[in-house]
Amino acid sequence: MAKAAAMKPPASKGSFNAPQPVKNQIKKHDDYTSDGVEDNDVFLLPISDYQVMAVLTVLGAIVRLFRIYQPTSVVFDEVHFGGFASKYIKGRFFMDVHPPLAKMLIALFGWLAGFNGDFDFKDIGKDYLEPGVPYVAMRLFPAVCGILLVPAMFLTLKAVGCRTATAALGASLIIFENGLLTQARLILLDSPLVLATGFTALAFSSFTNQHELGPDKAFSASWWFWLVMTGLGLGITVSIKWVGFFTIAWVGLLTLVQLWVLLGDTKTVTIRIFAKHFMARTFCLIIIPTTFYMAMFAIHFLCLVNPGDGDGFMSSEFQATLNNKGMRDVPVDVAFGSRVTIRHVNTQGGYLHSHPLMYPGGSQQQQITLYPHKDDNNIWLLENQTQPLDHSGVEINGTEAWDNLPEPVYIKNGDVIRLYHQPTDRRLHSHDVRPPVTEADWQNEVSAYGYEGFPGDANDLFRIEIIKKQSIGSLGKERLRTIQTKFKLVHIMTGCVLFSHKVKLPEWASEQQEVTCAKGGTLPNSVWYVEYNEHPQLGDNAEKVNYVHPGFLGKFWELQKVMWRTNAGLVESHAWDSRPDSWPILRRGINFWGKNHRQIYLIGNPVVWWSSSLAVIVYVLFKGIAVLRWQRSCNDYANPTFKRFDYEIGSSVLGWALHYFPFYLMQRQLFLHHYFPALFFAVMAFSQIYDFATARLPVRSVRENPIINKSGAVAILALSAIVFALLSPLSYGNAWTKAECNRVKLFETWDWDCNNFLESYDAYDKLGQGAAAKVAQTSQPVVKSNAAPPPPPPAQQQQQQQPVGENKNLPNGDGGAAGISGAPKFEPQGQKVLAREERIEYRDQDGNLLNEEQVKELEGKVEFRTKYETRTRVVDAAGNNVPMPDGGWAGQAVAPPHPDVEGAESKTDRKEAVQAEEPDQAQEKVVKSRDGEKEAQKDKPKPASEGNEATAQKV
Repeated sequence: MAKAAAMKPPASKGSFNAPQPVKNQIKKHDDYTSDGVEDNDVFLLPISDYQVMAVLTVLGAIVRLFRIYQPTSVVFDEVHFGGFASKYIKGRFFMDVHPPLAKMLIALFGWLAGFNGDFDFKDIGKDYLEPGVPYVAMRLFPAVCGILLVPAMFLTLKAVGCRTATAALGASLIIFENGLLTQARLILLDSPLVLATGFTALAFSSFTNQHELGPDKAFSASWWFWLVMTGLGLGITVSIKWVGFFTIAWVGLLTLVQLWVLLGDTKTVTIRIFAKHFMARTFCLIIIPTTFYMAMFAIHFLCLVNPGDGDGFMSSEFQATLNNKGMRDVPVDVAFGSRVTIRHVNTQGGYLHSHPLMYPGGSQQQQITLYPHKDDNNIWLLENQTQPLDHSGVEINGTEAWDNLPEPVYIKNGDVIRLYHQPTDRRLHSHDVRPPVTEADWQNEVSAYGYEGFPGDANDLFRIEIIKKQSIGSLGKERLRTIQTKFKLVHIMTGCVLFSHKVKLPEWASEQQEVTCAKGGTLPNSVWYVEYNEHPQLGDNAEKVNYVHPGFLGKFWELQKVMWRTNAGLVESHAWDSRPDSWPILRRGINFWGKNHRQIYLIGNPVVWWSSSLAVIVYVLFKGIAVLRWQRSCNDYANPTFKRFDYEIGSSVLGWALHYFPFYLMQRQLFLHHYFPALFFAVMAFSQIYDFATARLPVRSVRENPIINKSGAVAILALSAIVFALLSPLSYGNAWTKAECNRVKLFETWDWDCNNFLESYDAYDKLGQGAAAKVAQTSQPVVKSNAAPPPPPPAQQQQQQQPVGENKNLPNGDGGAAGISGAPKFEPQGQKVLAREERIEYRDQDGNLLNEEQVKELEGKVEFRTKYETRTRVVDAAGNNVPMPDGGWAGQAVAPPHPDVEGAESKTDRKEAVQAEEPDQAQEKVVKSRDGEKEAQKDKPKPASEGNEATAQKV
């Protein structure tokens, strides 16, 4: 019987109707060929397999493209990635923690569809239709990636030897996975990332299959093709997100296993052949991905040639490579009387700055700040501690006394100077007064003090201390030289050192960076250098200096370091973040968008998630038992099926583990969508275990009866499709009823709001026809009372005034607005509001509701600013709820985006940063703040770097 089954024609392999050949009689090999392996080249599958794959791909396209135009407004992180597309088209430099490949492709799709980059994507819920944004075309790229993931899973499972029914099951689980669907319908990066991960898994699985066939397949065309494709897949994956490094680790570990097996084959693998294997893998799996990754950044730099809101993250040398940011050559020697700009080294080069605004407290003298843009208020005149003498020995008065000396007097290490701020006629000053924000005993306030003609006092004196290790050239270590010399400014009277850090001043200082005088400040935050230098006696013949052009490699390496620092700095809490332990069990999701009684909420298909997680547990238990039996000298691994089960499922579980467990080491913000690459491998593992259980176990009734494999696949597929359909309104943003919502909401941690939805589908029809507005007008009497609404309790006032990272609301179907505190208030039309009753809900990272005692215990230990929701109920004079009008209350917005891009400074109010608009290109050349113009005009558009994005990260 076994022989007869083994002699069936090869064309039947993998089809629905024919069982796999019986493998009881397995030929033992004396080389590195693996036992029980067949040639699973996906280019040689039966036509029926391609037909099945095509049907599944079409089904995946229908599911992903259905109503892709919905919603017609900005959703969640489309704020960021749509905004990046605008900046690519405009060529404006920005900083993001993710590599550029997927963002550039999104921009390309938008540009090909006619997008000119004028739409800024700055707010969730902002309408796409009126400005004519081709958002559907931009969403099409992630959607295509989501569609292609279906054949990628199908072919990968075929490459590892699964039956066609099993491969179809795995691909169908991808189709009906709600979380992958939601990500694939929006302008986000996760769908391209998962596709790149899937393509890499396909390529490496196909290469592994060719490798395990032994020396006869080594260095064949198919062998080389799949090895090169693996390297290309690695380059693509890591060029989308750094999660690709986990994929590199997966391929790298399995490659080491392959090389180890090769090294043990002393019969067919000579040292020369082993070296060929090693060099082939080195070139394809290291050189190709590295070259591709760097090439993507080269294109990135070619696209972003203009200044933008990411300038402040980069060094002065980097900024000088952007259009209009370059600096002309300036005199290198700095003398008394030089007009200079002084830059801080450690916070991406902000300028020492002052302006005609006073501190509201402390000394109430003129403010000193760090400002990220070129500005006339950055210019300081360097004076000696005493006035110069003329030829008669008489003191020359005035700030221009050094302009006409016989020869310039250079400033040396140890010289005592005064810094005169020419635009306001005040000098840099410090004294024993605490700073306005950092009220520490070891820090003093720095101000600008004096008036025109005032000779100054001893608190204006600072000593130059050159840091020789950081200065360039022998002269730069001895005297002050532009760009080349790094120095400290030590206050003579108190001994403190001029200091700046990432703390931002409040709105009264336009949220510019704080400058203090620190008695024990760290060296990096106390280092300065002169960027611009001008002196009447240093003419055209004087020695000049400029920034050294960093070149591509210099810019590339600097950007990698900034991306790393920024990514590590994303440690603030967020309303929808979660930790890795909650992901495999699908504890909670992410609220993406809500409007007009509809909602998009990222949640996975529980059938897919739980079954895949169970598969991982099954393999871990199997491996534990196998190791114990191996230790007891059981000969399990002599069975080829046992060995193949261990290696094949083990490879997939290893991929899952490498894409999952590293997140436990990260303290940054994490979200459910970070689990998607691991989910792909978990679905692979589940499908492989199912294939072994129903088609490959050495049980005659199982192996010879394909109906078991097919019927089980159909049953699992039907169950996953039903659950998918039940949760699909949250993925598509479709109409839904409260009853249906509550029926599928199995856990409290699935924290979408069922009260957001209407009672019936007829109500949605009426809402669309405008009938709901008429019902609202007739059902509630207009209150004639002229009584003003009472003020909210003090606790509520504090919550309303507290600045938060996001000012987005979540809709509430009970006639109120549930959202993040700080949202714009609304006034119902035709109603006199008696009171607004607010209920604040605090939740942990898993979505669990915290009671008052738990909140009190956590006070002072955690940051609550973005971890609560405020539900508002509006009541009229009769005590009746005021219904929410059609389209929601005025000013109603939606779920907050997570700052997975530019980052956030915990001490900074980001409200202005979120709402900031970019200036016209002409205004970006020089940002003026003369006479307080910049500080006074708060309501005008300003660069995002002023909104503390450019200096937002801690070093």
